[in-house]
Amino acid sequence: MPSSRLPPKDIKNKVKREEVARKNKKAKSQAKLERRLAQAKTEANDPTAKKASTDRKRLAENVPRTLDNMREFDPSILTADPNQAGPSSSPDAPDEAAEDIANDPFASYFTSTDDPSIPPKVLITTSPKASKSTYEFCDELVGVFPGAEFIRRKKGKGFEMGRIAGWAAGRDYKHLLVVNEDMKKPNAITLVHLPNGPTAYFKLTSIELTKQIFGHARATPHHPELVLNGFVTRLGHAVGRMFQTTFPPLPEFQGRQVVTLHNQRDFLFFRRHRYAFRLTEKVALQEIGPRFTLKLRSLRKGIPAVVNYGEAPKPLEFDVESFEMEEKNEKEKESTADEAAAVSNDTQPCKPVVPPKADEFLWQWKASALYV
Repeated sequence: MPSSRLPPKDIKNKVKREEVARKNKKAKSQAKLERRLAQAKTEANDPTAKKASTDRKRLAENVPRTLDNMREFDPSILTADPNQAGPSSSPDAPDEAAEDIANDPFASYFTSTDDPSIPPKVLITTSPKASKSTYEFCDELVGVFPGAEFIRRKKGKGFEMGRIAGWAAGRDYKHLLVVNEDMKKPNAITLVHLPNGPTAYFKLTSIELTKQIFGHARATPHHPELVLNGFVTRLGHAVGRMFQTTFPPLPEFQGRQVVTLHNQRDFLFFRRHRYAFRLTEKVALQEIGPRFTLKLRSLRKGIPAVVNYGEAPKPLEFDVESFEMEEKNEKEKESTADEAAAVSNDTQPCKPVVPPKADEFLWQWKASALYV
């Protein structure tokens, strides 16, 4: 109800006029909120109430205009525009997407005949001289990925990221995840797909651990389901399939745990929930944690390179005749055959993976857009 009989414009006193206008505005907004809450309660108790023609019209008109639903489609988006026929709906787009999927580095994961219930091994480590907050975040990540294992990174030379990636690839690890920190807080994640790459670098923000989430659920050792939302470009497909290879192909549905990666405006929002079907119309969610946000900065081919500052420069090379080249190639073939025989006779299970040198050229995709 209005707090004064007169409208605010007819009140001469400025202080009283502002007070009455403020109270009237508050009362109007409160009445509107009560109407909306009552309508939402009615629709929640009776799901058939939404099927009325007036409610359908109201729900269809009350669609907020956001940057996502007002975005113009372009040929890099693999999903066709439902409103208009443009370059995004060309018939060649599905063929290109299928060709990318068939030839990408993750195709062996989806065509493998191994047991789908066995999770891929993931090695999690930190940057040198990590702090307590980084170790706590790594402990959370070990609980997220079913096949994860944390190994503390040692100090000193010989523990570069490229050497660690080669060491992990020789011991049947499928991924290397390195958490970087700045100012004693985690600020980046480097995800390496082993043994041949690619390497993705993400900026890390908005971290909330499980203990910081009010009313969080308790995690169980079941393999979670994975939901990828919004990865609709060719680059988005590559990043989504890379995350898909960190989880086992067959989740354990009895755990009712789901991991969600939602891509919105090139930000990847990570959430983990447990769901429960308490009604036939709705599902209840309880967050487990942790929650954080990623933003892709680069996607490089291969594993990280090793910088050898004390290595001698390469010797000069001169042009030689054709017969000398043939003799050199024959000697190289003989030496490689001897090395292969020696490796076959060796009973060690480790397969050495040599990381590249820093002077070799590695192409890079600048992640200006996952979504556009």
